[in-house]
Amino acid sequence: MDLLARYGVSLVFGIPGEHTLELYRGIEASKVKSVTPRNEQGASFMADGFARVTGKPGVCTLITGPGVTNAATGIGQAYADSIPMLVISSANDSPSLGKGWGRLHETTDLCAITRPLTAFSAMVHHPSELPELIARAFTIFESDRPRPVHIAIPIDVMELPVDEEWHIAAPSDKPLPTPAAIKSAVDLLSTATSPVIAVGGGAQHASKEVVSLAELVNAGVISSNAGKGIIPDSNPLSLTGGVLSPAVQRYLAKADVVLAIGTELAEADSFIYDLPVNGKVIRIDIDSSRFNDAFPATVAVHGDSKAACEMMIAEWQAREISGSKRDVIAELDQVRIDQERDFTDVERQHIKVLNAMRSVLPDETIIMGDIAQLVYTGTAAMKVELPRTWIYPAGFGTLGCAVPGAIGAKLAKPDTPVVALVGDGGFMFTVNEVATAVEESLCIPIVIWHNHSYAMIRDGMVKRKIPEIGVNPSAPDFVKLADAFGCPGSLARNQKDFVSALNDALEHEGPSIIVVVEDDDWLVA
Repeated sequence: MDLLARYGVSLVFGIPGEHTLELYRGIEASKVKSVTPRNEQGASFMADGFARVTGKPGVCTLITGPGVTNAATGIGQAYADSIPMLVISSANDSPSLGKGWGRLHETTDLCAITRPLTAFSAMVHHPSELPELIARAFTIFESDRPRPVHIAIPIDVMELPVDEEWHIAAPSDKPLPTPAAIKSAVDLLSTATSPVIAVGGGAQHASKEVVSLAELVNAGVISSNAGKGIIPDSNPLSLTGGVLSPAVQRYLAKADVVLAIGTELAEADSFIYDLPVNGKVIRIDIDSSRFNDAFPATVAVHGDSKAACEMMIAEWQAREISGSKRDVIAELDQVRIDQERDFTDVERQHIKVLNAMRSVLPDETIIMGDIAQLVYTGTAAMKVELPRTWIYPAGFGTLGCAVPGAIGAKLAKPDTPVVALVGDGGFMFTVNEVATAVEESLCIPIVIWHNHSYAMIRDGMVKRKIPEIGVNPSAPDFVKLADAFGCPGSLARNQKDFVSALNDALEHEGPSIIVVVEDDDWLVA
């Protein structure tokens, strides 16, 4: 814990257990703050939320066996979305590992459970191994595609003395693209007549450079879910996170060159298996495995997105290249008109709620979204001006992430407003974590979109003429539930009620629950 503190870790998430007692001795000695969720799944979601808004690793401290398996969903979510997370767990005593002796919390191979969900998973056999493994983890977080790392420490090793002082490793720089790759990228991009830029989570730290490059090239910018806010939606070149919209997909299909910056161009952004990418592709990515996936690169630029954009801007300006001659702003305005026309009646209800929220919330507000229809619509319709403020973990698609994720975000940025957006189904996955928010006195308005169902799955059943089996679960009275947790709860019967409740929630020293019911009169009027 002292070593982690030297790496800048100030907060860990976990539930103490018989096998992690010595970790908590270290937590106390190092002055690292520990937050106790109500389930280890909440710990991993909280660490994920912390990391998404800071870019720094969130840290979990877990017991072996059920602690790790409970947290696996949040670890998988972080892996899917390239989020840095450090998972420190106990393991059974060294002589028993893999032998099936019936030890408490025993698994036959703990690291095998997390290996598919992490950049690496390692078992410590002696204290001297730990500094090297921690250094390796932080090298991945700082200079590679960031993904979770799991380090397991057997309980007998955890109790061993350490005589030497542990030191942090030298920080690692992100890889720089080669000048030849940058030249090739500019060569191709400068020939485009209908270029489009696609940005993703790998460009979160390159907002200024992405905007400058887009304006030089005169190209529309489409954001993935993770890339929303990298280019402000007030910029006329932004089509925000609207790739799930048919109108935006048609615009993308016409591009003769697509510049993809830090994005997988993934199915999870669009709900379709194959994005209509018909032109040549320039891919800027820190992960070289992206260059020959479903969208092979015509030009591959391996390296940090910020540096790559800076180098492309310098090369473009040195050649005095003019951007695309077409009237891009008028074209994008028409795409937005078409997109508005395509919204369904339910999506228009969502937009009323989102617009009411936007009228209240400052630009820096962090909106932590769950896997919910309100959030799907918000990716295309909610106006966002800053990176790392619209969080929608679409990659793994696991319900229940919003409330614990918002807790992690609020603990990371206590002076920034944080709002959780969740459906009634997803809320029940991690409703227990409201208790954590109450205990920590975290001001988090929780907006529940209540449609009495797992609506996305229900709609799929209806479309395929499958009986609605298991998709219309009963729900508690969420307002009474809020009272049971000791926090304000309200049912928004009209827009005035909703705005008032949201304003009150932003002033409350703790979480608040605001329920909006689909098809309520004020939403369909």
